[in-house]
Amino acid sequence: MTLLHHRVEGPAHAPALLLGPSLGTSLSVWDRQAAALAHDHRVVRWDLPGHGGSPADALPAEPTVADLAERVIALADALGVETFAYAGVSLGGAVGAWLAAHHPRRVSALALLCTSARFGPPEAWHERADAVRARGVGPLADSAPDRWFAPGFAAGHAETVAALVADHRAVNPAAYAACCELIARLDLRDELARITAPTLVIGGRDDAATPPAHARALADGIPDAHLVEIARAGHLACVEQPRAVLAALRAHLAADPSEPHPARDQAPDSSGAFSRAEAMAVRRAVLGDAHVDRAIAHTTAFTARFQDFITRYAWGEIWTSDALDRRTRSCVTLTALVAGGHDEELAMHVRAALRNGLSPEEIGAVLLQTAVYCGVPAANSAFKVADRVLAEERPGAPTPPPAPPAGRETKPFGDDEETP
Repeated sequence: MTLLHHRVEGPAHAPALLLGPSLGTSLSVWDRQAAALAHDHRVVRWDLPGHGGSPADALPAEPTVADLAERVIALADALGVETFAYAGVSLGGAVGAWLAAHHPRRVSALALLCTSARFGPPEAWHERADAVRARGVGPLADSAPDRWFAPGFAAGHAETVAALVADHRAVNPAAYAACCELIARLDLRDELARITAPTLVIGGRDDAATPPAHARALADGIPDAHLVEIARAGHLACVEQPRAVLAALRAHLAADPSEPHPARDQAPDSSGAFSRAEAMAVRRAVLGDAHVDRAIAHTTAFTARFQDFITRYAWGEIWTSDALDRRTRSCVTLTALVAGGHDEELAMHVRAALRNGLSPEEIGAVLLQTAVYCGVPAANSAFKVADRVLAEERPGAPTPPPAPPAGRETKPFGDDEETP
């Protein structure tokens, strides 16, 4: 059997991490995360049949997701990889879900990006397959940016988009059509409950190909799955919002208990319970890299102990605990901030709630409930804050400037830092 084309990066003896691509892309779709993930993982990226460097005849007639997944297992076997974490985009994510359901002992952790248990009615995929066989992949490549990205991204990132479109245009038409037929047959809805690996589901809020409802269905169907929805991200969230995706993946993979993990195991306290790397990864996943970077930059010798306190206890113990998922923690935090009248911190945690998977409607429901239990004036102020933040986070909204360092004694980090 000819192996799928692949690229291996990172330490040879590190825990393995397999990265699966989307239909019409190559392993380069992971370029923005691979190097960072390879610091403490043996990263294996692979190409779909007929995509990138993989052979076009790697799938049988009338292929299924099981056929493609078994090719991934054959690749892992050839590389001597017995267990692995897995992250995949779109079709690559569906492959990961099938692997986790059917080979649970081999998948130590799972991340599903902009994917689905069922990619819509089969008829649409059969029609696409027929169109590609008749006219090639060129028309689909030309229209791909509209399916892949949130409005406005392509215009501002012409070089990135051109490289991805070129990859799409180079796909073998017969192999692309076979993948479409595979997707038409794919329905994993009844198999999600079989997945036992720790699972992170990432959805792009502006994903037209697999809208957020698909991500929520995955998170609801997979036991104990965590959901993160990323603002201003379409179908290729790993390209459009690379830092947000990387932060979420790092936090999730650092929490994988089945493999030794250098980043997780460094800098423990006397009980061995605290990992600064894991705490910072969770903090970045919840609050965003830009916010955390500003907070760190504003740290002084006077505030350093407080920063350590926040990192150790808020992010190293509370937010990293599995007792509550992040959506629930965001609901609790929003309520507490409304009750305390902490409007500036509330703005920060409205953004965090969006990252943690709450929709604007759910945030509104939380604030409405605070009107009953925290008082109408407090909720009125909270709605004003949340409405401003949600307007700033809508697709196409201008990026707000970073807040200047605050001078209040209650803000020892400057900026809007930090109620955990």
